Amino acid sequence: MVKINKIYTRTGDDGTTGLVDGSRRAKHDSRMEAIGTVDEANSAIGLAVVALDALPDYQRDLVRIQNDLFDLGADLATPGDDFAPSEMVLRIVPGQVDWLESRIDALNEAMPPLTSFILPGGSEAAARVHVARAGVRRAERAMTALAAGEPANPAALAYINRLSDYLFVLTRAINAAGSGDVMWVPGANR
Repeated sequence: MVKINKIYTRTGDDGTTGLVDGSRRAKHDSRMEAIGTVDEANSAIGLAVVALDALPDYQRDLVRIQNDLFDLGADLATPGDDFAPSEMVLRIVPGQVDWLESRIDALNEAMPPLTSFILPGGSEAAARVHVARAGVRRAERAMTALAAGEPANPAALAYINRLSDYLFVLTRAINAAGSGDVMWVPGANR
């Protein structure tokens, strides 16, 4: 259980922040960029959740994902190359990726095949999920940039990749199983 007594500590006033192992990093460090973009994506998902009152199953999925994204933030805040979870160390595990894949498959079963790319939109709820998907893609870029320079949990990288796929399929499900999708018409305005 996490217990937070005080919001400000003043320890970051020098432009650094602490990680799980006690080390400190510059707030502009690639690890901190990855953590921050995951937080931004989580906030965008929160905005989508409030638009899904009429679709409580999708709301529950997104709230579960928000919790997973906090786990992902903790994973990213734990440097090193031992990615085994423990009582004291949170790591994204393959089961979290598997859950996303099962949800993608279940949602996709009812979808007609795509005949073109779709434009972000359709309904307000779907548009909010598209914004979240774009944020997740940015988080993935930040995480792969981190992984290019130091060890990163392969399950965490798979999770963030699969999450953007899930959010894309979710937008189609929200848009009446794809019938409300706004299709891209290549070269339409030439």
